[in-house]
Amino acid sequence: MSGRVEAGLSVFALGAWFALSGPAAAYTAYITNEKGNSVSVIDTATMAVTGTWKVGRRPRGVTVSKDGKELFVCASDDDRIDVLDTSSGKVVRSLRSGPDPEQFILDASGNPLYVANEDDSQVTIIDIEKNKVLAEVPVGVEPEGMGLSPDGKILVNTSETTNMAHFIDTKTFQVIDNVLVDARPRFAEFTADGKFLWVSAEVGGTVSVIDVAQHRVIKKITFKIPSVNDEAIQPVGIRITKDGSKAFVALGPANRVAVIDAKSYEVEKYLPVGQRVWQLAFTPDQKMLFTTNGTSNDVSVIDVTAEKVVKSIPVGLLPWGVAISPN
Repeated sequence: MSGRVEAGLSVFALGAWFALSGPAAAYTAYITNEKGNSVSVIDTATMAVTGTWKVGRRPRGVTVSKDGKELFVCASDDDRIDVLDTSSGKVVRSLRSGPDPEQFILDASGNPLYVANEDDSQVTIIDIEKNKVLAEVPVGVEPEGMGLSPDGKILVNTSETTNMAHFIDTKTFQVIDNVLVDARPRFAEFTADGKFLWVSAEVGGTVSVIDVAQHRVIKKITFKIPSVNDEAIQPVGIRITKDGSKAFVALGPANRVAVIDAKSYEVEKYLPVGQRVWQLAFTPDQKMLFTTNGTSNDVSVIDVTAEKVVKSIPVGLLPWGVAISPN
């Protein structure tokens, strides 16, 4: 299957896939377009773009409020976080983010918001209701990836230049440990049971699996794709199924998503997607996985059970982040 699967997938074949998959749950996917200064809105039932919303400059990280009524977008070049009303698509307020917000993660309770500030080597914790900075936590150089343990007690930030995963206590807002990983870590994802943390290393070309209790790397997953140069294999986004059976890793300019057995850590296959795949997000029912493909300006949709790419959706310029509504 080609990177631009839509061209090679007939209307009949796509219709057959929908029929076999059963009725699709209707969620909304939000895609930040880094060069377009916009958010593309996708109806996951029809797999069509239903709107394009203007936001601040160089939007990257994106997440949805717990009730689905607000969308948070890192406007990195404006040093702020735009908050949009999802019913209107309008920016209704901005949050004090600190300089160059890259990625963030919302507490499971819906507040606070934990933000990585790349230019300031810190993590900023924001009370989103009061628009108040609760704490600023010094971390390594060029912080980006943000992960939160399922119990909400441990926040992890990855620093791209220091090559570390920083473990932060969410009660004291103190760094309690640092774990060295391979070069340029970009993303951090906990398993649903909270026992393991997966960290991608873009330049190192690996994913480190960290034992959370011991703060120790227990496995490094490597990738090898026939006819693709090793330098092009650059792991970025990671998503792990709730049952802990599978992991999906975006491999950047390799234009592939790796499917990994999350128990044995063996790479099972590589799915061709669009060009320079960045981030990933499951629909809440985990039937579909959406990928942002930066240089082909599209989103690939993966059927999680079938482990197949079923759709390519054109969006804005340089799509980077993706978030999907909780309802």
